[in-house]
Order: sequence, then C-alpha cells, then structure tokens
Amino acid sequence: MGTGMGRSTNRRAGGRASRIAARRSAVSVETETYISRRIPYSGVLNEEALELIEHNADTVLEEIGIEFRDSPDALALWREAGADVDGERVRFPRGLCRNLIQATAPAEFTQHARNPARTTIIGGDRTVLAPAYGSPFVRDLDQGRRYATIEDFKNFVKLTYMSPSLHHSGGTVCEPVDLPVNKRHFDMIYSHIKYSDKPFMGSVTHPERAQDTVEMARIVFGEDFIDQNTVVTSLINANSPMTFDATMLGAAKVYAENNQATVISPFILAGAMSPVTVAGTLIQVLAEAMAGMAYTQLVRPGAPVVFGTFASSISMQSGAPTFGTPEPALVLYGAAELARRLKVPFRSGGGLCASKITDAQAAYESSNTLQAAAMAGVNFMLHTAGWLEGGLVMSYEKFMMDVDQVNMIAILLKGIDLSENGLAMDALREVGPGAHFLGASHTQANFERAFYRSTIADNNSFEQWAEDGSLDASQRANLLWKEKLASYEPPPLDDAVDEALLAFMAQRKSSFPDQNY
Repeated sequence: MGTGMGRSTNRRAGGRASRIAARRSAVSVETETYISRRIPYSGVLNEEALELIEHNADTVLEEIGIEFRDSPDALALWREAGADVDGERVRFPRGLCRNLIQATAPAEFTQHARNPARTTIIGGDRTVLAPAYGSPFVRDLDQGRRYATIEDFKNFVKLTYMSPSLHHSGGTVCEPVDLPVNKRHFDMIYSHIKYSDKPFMGSVTHPERAQDTVEMARIVFGEDFIDQNTVVTSLINANSPMTFDATMLGAAKVYAENNQATVISPFILAGAMSPVTVAGTLIQVLAEAMAGMAYTQLVRPGAPVVFGTFASSISMQSGAPTFGTPEPALVLYGAAELARRLKVPFRSGGGLCASKITDAQAAYESSNTLQAAAMAGVNFMLHTAGWLEGGLVMSYEKFMMDVDQVNMIAILLKGIDLSENGLAMDALREVGPGAHFLGASHTQANFERAFYRSTIADNNSFEQWAEDGSLDASQRANLLWKEKLASYEPPPLDDAVDEALLAFMAQRKSSFPDQNY
C-alpha cells in the first residue's frame, strides 16, 4: 500500500486478466473467528409488545403445554422440577422455563476448534456464520441436480474451510446418500475434523449418533477437556407445533450432559405448523424454544444452549414454503429481541430461497433473509451459504455467491471507521474544493482496502465483459469454486489422532449392520 503505487509506470504489468486470476485463485484460509458487531440492533417490537408476547407464551406453556414424546427420562425431570405431567403432555407453572434458563444458561459460550486459532465465541455482540445444512441433493452447472455423495460433502467442507467469512464448518452440509443412513454420521464428522480445523456441528438423528460424535470429539480434544469445554454445537428442532420427539430429546440429552452446545430451534412453516400471524408465530416459537432450552438446563445446569428459530411462510395456494417474504423477517426480528431479553445466544437466518437455480429469485430471497438476520442481531447464522430449493439442494455456485454476499455483510456489521484514517481529514485538506481524490495520498494509501471487491459481480463495461467471455454470475461462480478446490490444502492433523479416529470408526461400523433409517 505505498503512497506512490498509483503513479507507477508498471501498474498494468501482467495485464488485468492476470491480476484477476491471481486474486481469484489465491489460497487463503485466514479468517476472523466471528464478526464483532459495532452497529445498533434493529427491532420491530416495543417494550409493551415484547411483554405481551412473553405473557402469552407463558400462557401457552401453562394452559396448553408441550408434549415430550417417548421420553420417560424427560418427563421424570419435568415432574421433579415442579411441572404438571399428564401422560406425555407437560404443563409448566408460569415463569418456570424462563427461570430455569436465566438461572444457569450462559449468555455466551466458547466453542473450541481443534486449531485454537479458529476457536469462536457464540453470543453477545458477535455473529458466527456457518454453511447450509441438511440438503439431500446438490447442484452445479456441469452436472445439474443430483443426489449428494460423501465427495460432495468433503468438497463443501473444504470450500467452507477456505472461506474466511465462514467461521464455522457447520454440520450436515449435505446428506451423503451413497452411505448407509445409520453410519454416514461417522464419515461426516470425520470429514469436518480431517478437511477443516474450524468448529463443527454434531449428529442429531439418533442419540447413539450424538454419542458417537462426542466420542470422536474426545479423541481429538481429550476426555478431560470435553467435560469442561464446548467443542460441538448441534441443531435440535422442535417438532412443531408444541412437540419434542424422542430423537431430538435423546440427542439434546447426550450433548447437554456432556457440556456440549445445542441450538433449540422450532421448525415452523407458518400457517401449517403455527398460526398465520406474526405475533401468533412468535408466541409459539418462544414457548417451544423456552421449553427445550429449559430441558437442557435440567439435564445439566450451565450447558450451553442457543435460542433458535426457523420460520418461513407458506403459499396458501400450494402449501409450499416461501422464503424472503416480509412475515418471516418480522418473526426473525422479534425472536432476536426475545432472545436478548432471555440473555441467551440467538440463531436464525441464512441465504434462504425457494428458487430451483441461482437466478434473480434466489438472489432476492436470500438477500432479504441475510440482511434481516444481520440487522436483527443473529449470533449463530446457519444456512449462510449454498441453500437452494427450500433447503433440498446445496448448490456449488450458490455457495460462492452467498459467501460473496456475507463478505459484504461483515463489513456492514463492523460499522463506520471513526479513526484518524477513517475521518480522512488529511485527504480533505490536501484536495480542497474543485479537485478530485484519485491522486490524493490518503487514497493511494487506502485504495486496496477502501471498498469491498466482489469475487462474483462484474462491474466492467459491456465491451470488457464481452471480451472476458460474457459470463453471468453463475458461470463466474462455477469457475471460482473449481479454482478453490483445485488449490485446497488440508490443515495439519496429528497422525496418531487420525489413526485413532479411523480405528474408532471401523470398530463402530463393524459392530452393527447397515440400515437406511
């Protein structure tokens, strides 16, 4: 960034194309471990409205209750805590769930990565970004839509590792359907550990799979470390409306009793799984989330827990989920405010869309959710990158396009630089009236980092764009993900740890037959 850089006679040496290629193909795994928010939160509810929603959520918990299905252990814990247990229906004295959460649930927690430089903190004024989760299909421009494989899974782990704006490796970034359902979690967890050194999420599809995740984490981090520190965050969905099933409860219990974090997220398609109104949905979301979070505190007081919400609207014509519409954004804003009042971290957001391809619909819908999540104050953003087709598809091109967008969101959240350099008084004095700032010393010293340079967008003239191949955004993203994977280099992993992981996986896989459920 020398002050004379802009005046060099050799500034175009190598040509524009070579400079672009160098920027695009550069291997970079440098990353901040979270975004430190320096702008105010945006909200949609005043104090009276928030109190009204909280009152009604307590009424739901007290009068209607929550079902904890096929889980005698959970029912016993609630009975001991003073709740009214009628069969599998649990009704809660007013304020019980809130009191349990606020008494012991941490306002923020550290999730350790196997590389300490990647360790992150979830909560407070921080935003942690993770890729999309759970898609059985993948898509790219070359092969179209197809079932995901373990190779696709590894590819997305690698791309996430190489994306500085993604602080977290995520969990089931896509479902490797070429592996048995009851054994694929081993390969997914191993891939997160082997091909990345960022924090990751665990399996929740069966309590035993959650326990396998914990055991593999113990091999990496050490048994004593695991008991006192959080190294796994996992997604626990309520089976809305007002139900938790045995699978989710069992997985939540395993993680909580091992001091590992859970994200308690009601999964709601408003109009089908909650009322059609924003306020009604918020009441239900808060009631379900509080019941789930309080349960983790009964299992182990102090276990890290995150208030999550996933709420979309539905088409009243087809019943299909819709994304990027105003009502889910309002739910997101409201839930974020409610989470802050509970003093727990908040999860929501992501690049959500219903589009089948990376078109204008995908861009608009994703942007609407990403921006709302950023402004509302999401602490853990799942589904940040790659989401297509209502979550059925993980797209290689959409992944790169979303990463480009959240690079910009990170800059937005950091706010305005008011340092001496940011105020730029020396530039104003140097240039004065009627001149321009292009040759000013301040401009020359700052131009490399002054404005965000998109890796996807084309801002050139029509003629230059045509000369470069007349590529659209998807085509440019296609080239970019291939360049990234071609330049991937794995982070170091201790040979003894790797061997121990492989041995554990081999032993466990051989101990029971393959099943696709």
